Amino acid sequence: MRTRTDRRKWVDALNGYLFISPWLIIFLIFSLISLGYAVYLSFTEYNLLRPPRWWGLEGYRRVLEDELFISKALPNTFKYVLIVVPIQTFLSLVLAFAMDQNLRFQRFFRTIFYLPSVTSSVVISLIFIWIFAPQGIFNQITGLTVNWLDDPRTAFYVIMGMNIFTTSGTLMLIFLAGLQDIPLAVYEAAEIDGANGLQKFFYITVPMLRPVIFFVVTVGVIGCFQVFDQIFVMTNGGPLDSTTTITYLIYKWAFRDTRIQMGQASALAVILTLIILAVTLLQRRVIEGSGSGAER
Repeated sequence: MRTRTDRRKWVDALNGYLFISPWLIIFLIFSLISLGYAVYLSFTEYNLLRPPRWWGLEGYRRVLEDELFISKALPNTFKYVLIVVPIQTFLSLVLAFAMDQNLRFQRFFRTIFYLPSVTSSVVISLIFIWIFAPQGIFNQITGLTVNWLDDPRTAFYVIMGMNIFTTSGTLMLIFLAGLQDIPLAVYEAAEIDGANGLQKFFYITVPMLRPVIFFVVTVGVIGCFQVFDQIFVMTNGGPLDSTTTITYLIYKWAFRDTRIQMGQASALAVILTLIILAVTLLQRRVIEGSGSGAER
């Protein structure tokens, strides 16, 4: 009887693996093997024309000594993360809270707020190029004559605003799902104790959304560290490298420079992965620490 039960478990497990095998094959080929090969290339000198030549940590040394990485790409990337993530997180939480109320045309507004998130980032980038062109809609409405995307002082902020505009809808839905999971009895008990709307928001809603907030912030941080397509379409890293980020620098070294540096680009990709991992672990400790402190 036990042998038959064990055999049945093996058959069930085999069936399960067969069902997920297409995803496993895609993951192995395009994710795991590609990641391993990128790590290998980071220790080699490789220009796509000749076989990779092993040179150890030389690629990492060149990355850490590169002027464009130190003075532009790295600070620009952290600046982007530090500005975009808090704003888009707060804005999406406010939108979710508003969409959780009994409003007229609620479904219509949810659709409108979410629509930019399902639109191609290239299409949105082109729209913003037209809006912020010297003769674009924004200048015509405001009466300004600023060339927003050709000015090093403003180009990066236009891209930040576009990213906040396009991602807030998705994050709003995540927050909305978390809000609808909070029991109404908790709010009713708070009302009996005399809590007003602001107190309920800060002492009930936000603490009970802490796991959702961690997820949203993590997704936002990872997405901001990997920003590329908007920069590629709108500014190509310019003007004067003012919008060059780590991911764009990886692309530039790997494919665009006259002297292709695939090994050095792979080393920078590995460094970016480690930065994202470190920041994610740090923010997890901060969020969990603030939660345990509030509970005490």
